[in-house]
Amino acid sequence: MPKYSHVCRCQSDHARFAEKIYDVVIVGSGVSGAIIAKELSSQGKSVLILEAGPENIYTMNGYNKYIETFYGNINKDNNAPYPFNANAQSPSSLDVDKLTPGVPDTKGYFVQLGTLPLESTYTRVLGGTTLHWQATCLRMLPEDFKMQTLFGQGRDWPYDYETLNPYYNIAERELGVAADVDDQRYFDITFDPNYVFPMERIPVSYLDKMVAKHVDGMTITLESGEARSLLVRSIPQARNGVPNPNYDGGKGYVPVGALGTNQEEMGERCQGNGNCVPICPVQAKYDARKTLYKALQTGNTEIISQAVAHKIDIDPDSQRVTRIHYKSYQDPALPEYTEGTVQGRVFVLAANPIENAKLMLASGLNSSSDMVGRNLMDHPYIHAWGLMPEISGTMRGPQGTSGIEEIRSGQFRSQHAGFRIDIHNEGWGWATGSPTTDLLDLVDNQQQYGTDLRNGLVNNVSRQLLLAFMVEQLPDPNNRITIDPSYTDQIGNYRPVITYSLSDYSLAGMAYGRKLSKEIFAQIGVEDHTYYDPSSFGYLIYNGQEMIARGGNHFSGTHIMGSSSADSVVDRNQRSWDHDNLYLVGSGSLPSIATSNTTLTLAAMCYMSVEQILRDLQTA
Repeated sequence: MPKYSHVCRCQSDHARFAEKIYDVVIVGSGVSGAIIAKELSSQGKSVLILEAGPENIYTMNGYNKYIETFYGNINKDNNAPYPFNANAQSPSSLDVDKLTPGVPDTKGYFVQLGTLPLESTYTRVLGGTTLHWQATCLRMLPEDFKMQTLFGQGRDWPYDYETLNPYYNIAERELGVAADVDDQRYFDITFDPNYVFPMERIPVSYLDKMVAKHVDGMTITLESGEARSLLVRSIPQARNGVPNPNYDGGKGYVPVGALGTNQEEMGERCQGNGNCVPICPVQAKYDARKTLYKALQTGNTEIISQAVAHKIDIDPDSQRVTRIHYKSYQDPALPEYTEGTVQGRVFVLAANPIENAKLMLASGLNSSSDMVGRNLMDHPYIHAWGLMPEISGTMRGPQGTSGIEEIRSGQFRSQHAGFRIDIHNEGWGWATGSPTTDLLDLVDNQQQYGTDLRNGLVNNVSRQLLLAFMVEQLPDPNNRITIDPSYTDQIGNYRPVITYSLSDYSLAGMAYGRKLSKEIFAQIGVEDHTYYDPSSFGYLIYNGQEMIARGGNHFSGTHIMGSSSADSVVDRNQRSWDHDNLYLVGSGSLPSIATSNTTLTLAAMCYMSVEQILRDLQTA
């Protein structure tokens, strides 16, 4: 096992960390922080990571405690495996309620002020939200980088797809992406000659095949009048499958299995447990601990866990960051903590878009553009669910293996949001709480038991189909995170105050998605069971379509990237316009989120940032 620093338990530890000047200080140990730490420490740079949550999960016993917590938790939400931490809270969907205009909802960690509650979550533990992500790794489309130029909507990026392409390659290696290039070569997505993914695509599920049998070749007419032929195609995933022998010029790829075991013992192949969110029981899914492990093996990376960064010091003359203050606690339940500071030559905020912006605002650093915390984006989801006409093998495989991508691109994007459609292998779980709710209905409402109960469950659950529509959202300065001294946690740190809504652009895309779901169900012969409860927190009616907006957990935009300091927070390398030794990295920098999950793109962006950080360290 590598050497790494444990929780600071005495003043001498804090003094040691305060005295040393590190090459790079990183706040956050999720995928952004892990990649930057690994790359810099492998170049001989000294790196210190401040992690707000606990870190003792490099062993199987440590990881298995999370699994045991999940098993014992009645509520199976995204953070069910991760014990509540009053000193470094995470948002929970269980705390989300319908909002009353003008009345703050303070039930959860987020203080919700907008017209629509933000249901999304993240996890403040070592490895961050990659512990509970689904591991979908779609590349953005080339047109996504030119939204303003092509469609008159949103913002353009400061660079194009071709600029990011080589970094996508590197990110796909680090995350261990399983996919087929031929499946992913659509809407002008290009790959290097002879490029293959590290692993062959995860086999599509029987349910995928049943849907494809009816949907492939189905012609639809978009709202813009454009005609499309639908196709079910596999999803790129950071999930261990069969290594591609042609990868890296024939050198192949070795999957990274479970930490704390011999690699061949567990985690080298997905076992189809269908529990990717909120935790993979065998560690076949990528999470950032795997990258952190490599960083620690260099001997140049240290981690202070249970250390919540709360203030950034700036030299008033040079405007450079000089140190970061943190609060170190020993017991997550108690409000006792010790103050510490760390120094570095370069500082990287790699927490997540909410926590990065909160730390900046708490330090009085709202940027010369006044854009810190603004342009908060997420992917709103809508669900449609029903029963297939025959047994379709629901509950087999990981949670998602295929989707429909044909509504990601088109001239209609000048009028309404694009979206993609996930086919969920785990049935109606996300929408209704199935299969638990199915069991309760059969027993409590239909009084079934014995053979009838078993047959009823098989007939219902194994025919379930859930389509999840992941809809584009544009940057809007009015969607934001702020802070208020009235709202703090038990160790005196600010809680995020969220103002969030959906524009007509997104709502129109969502409404069309619901309309399309009815067409798809009719094509397949699905018995539509979709029901949107008007009392739900996300209930909406738009263009005559009822729907419920759900959170996508894809927080973005709060330290937006751009070509000018006048309207953005960071430059193309995610370096602050105002403080030249400060980087704010991750999906908070995205100028647009379009129709792809954010993790692969933010990982690629971090590899770009590493190159600039190394240049900075040469001249510092």
